[in-house]
Amino acid sequence: MSTSYDTSKQLNRASNPESAQTDTQNRFSSSQNPTILEDFQSGVLLFDANGDDQAARRAFQCFSRCAAAMYAPAFGYLGQCYAEGKGVEKNYDKAFEMYTKGADMGDSRSQCGLGDCYLNGLGTTQDHTMAFEYYSKSSHQGYVDAFVKLGLRYYHGRGVSQDYKKAFEWFSKGAALGNLRAQTNLGNCYYYGHGVDQDYKKAFEWYFKSAAQGSPQAQNFLGNCYFYGQGIDKDYKKAFEWYFKSAAQGNSQSQHSLGICYHRGLGVDKDYHKAVEWYSKGAAQGNAYAQATLGDCYFRGIGVNQDYNKAFEWFSKSAAQGNPQAQSRLGDCYYSGRGVDKDYNKAFEWYSKSAAQGDPQAQYNLGVCFDLGLGVNQDQRKALEWISKSAAQGNPHGQNGLGNCFCYGLGVDQDYVQAFEWFLKSAEQGHVEAQNNVGNRYFYGQGVEQDYKKAFDWYSKSAARGYPLAQNNLGMCYYHGRGVDLDYRKGCEWFAKSAEQGISAAQFNLGSAYSEGKGVDQDDVKAFEWFSKSAAQDDIEAQNRLGDCYYYGKGVAKDYKMAREWYEKSATQGNTAAASKLETLFFPSKQQREREVD
Repeated sequence: MSTSYDTSKQLNRASNPESAQTDTQNRFSSSQNPTILEDFQSGVLLFDANGDDQAARRAFQCFSRCAAAMYAPAFGYLGQCYAEGKGVEKNYDKAFEMYTKGADMGDSRSQCGLGDCYLNGLGTTQDHTMAFEYYSKSSHQGYVDAFVKLGLRYYHGRGVSQDYKKAFEWFSKGAALGNLRAQTNLGNCYYYGHGVDQDYKKAFEWYFKSAAQGSPQAQNFLGNCYFYGQGIDKDYKKAFEWYFKSAAQGNSQSQHSLGICYHRGLGVDKDYHKAVEWYSKGAAQGNAYAQATLGDCYFRGIGVNQDYNKAFEWFSKSAAQGNPQAQSRLGDCYYSGRGVDKDYNKAFEWYSKSAAQGDPQAQYNLGVCFDLGLGVNQDQRKALEWISKSAAQGNPHGQNGLGNCFCYGLGVDQDYVQAFEWFLKSAEQGHVEAQNNVGNRYFYGQGVEQDYKKAFDWYSKSAARGYPLAQNNLGMCYYHGRGVDLDYRKGCEWFAKSAEQGISAAQFNLGSAYSEGKGVDQDDVKAFEWFSKSAAQDDIEAQNRLGDCYYYGKGVAKDYKMAREWYEKSATQGNTAAASKLETLFFPSKQQREREVD
């Protein structure tokens, strides 16, 4: 869930206890004043008493006395005191000054610390080249922490040309001496095949060595190995254990991963509240993935009360860090007006940012914007371009969308065969709309041989998951005996499910069933109610039948004015039956009028 952990932003602190000791012992062998050496030794012991402010102040005093006597190793520690605010008020200018003095005297710790200052622009102007130079000097004197930092300069190509092989060499040197960060980064080299042949097993081995000694970064990576089954058999329980160890030490990546485990019930019982708790910890530390996932929890109301405003806030924080998923979801907020005022221009803007980074869902959404002309001028060829990119990445929405493009000739020549192929790819991933579309292709024999049984099967899959159009289509199969034995009652059951979700065709079908008494008890009042709902959605068949209800007084009092109004609405939209009724019932011919007089 990360590439290489760049520890160089932490000012120099030996992660291997022997690192500082070896550097110090080298200096003790010189012909220094024994009093100064004893003072320095005392300072080191006090310095390593973590969490003891009084000890830190005394250590600073010891180092100050030794530095006054121009004892080189003291400057490295004194610089670190100023850099970390340990035993003295934090002062990067002073840290830079002390490190410079020590580095000029050849002290390897000072050289490494000075590299940190140049790397991060602390007490001086940021300069990656100078950082590399001082890490090199320190490394060539055998200072182990500098091995890692020099390796990272080569790994990322900062201050020097990128060279994975040299990065691998320096990580290997540090790892062999037990440096946790070197072991972790060496694991990364094997994991990604940088500077060495990719080897998940060796990556696992080095992560394990570092993780077993307490490195939170290595524990996180080890959790990833177990989670994905890389270098070791997949084991969600062990992944959870290692993520927990890392997360407990504050690693934001593991906090997010731990949330995923609770969210999905992987290696631990599913617990949405716990998932949100860990997402929140990672998000509070600025982890973009945790922020995006936490936003999604608020958006959907998972483990927390649904809150579109908070969802928008977390998506915004993550999107600002360049997270493509968050950028896409932020686009959703603007598109739907959830948590923020609806704004298609901003939706298009965020979808564009995310799509440019390759997010397949954003690519599909961007295609929809071009197709409908939302936030951008309508352009079906652009729509096709982005939807195709999404589909090529296996996104089921993109695949279904591309199927629609081929089915209806949107930005491309109509091609039912291609449409069927893309609908099927999407349907096999469980996309409910695509499952209905595949059913339609089998039902009508478009792009594939007509097969009512297969149409019925695909409608069933989609309908079972609540897709209303498929529910109506499944009702039609039962009602007319297509692909299944004729069963009016089951047909009406599926019409009702679909009609209650507002599908006008299903409302019309249910109205017809009540009118005819097929599958349900005959009931003109209910027929009128369902025809009314469907007609209100401009269904021309329902408008025609509603006209009949008013004309003949079925389910409602006779009302010729209303009858004529609904016939006209239906006829205007092209319904010939309604047009004929208008002509016959309201505009009789001369012969009819004469017969009526006689």
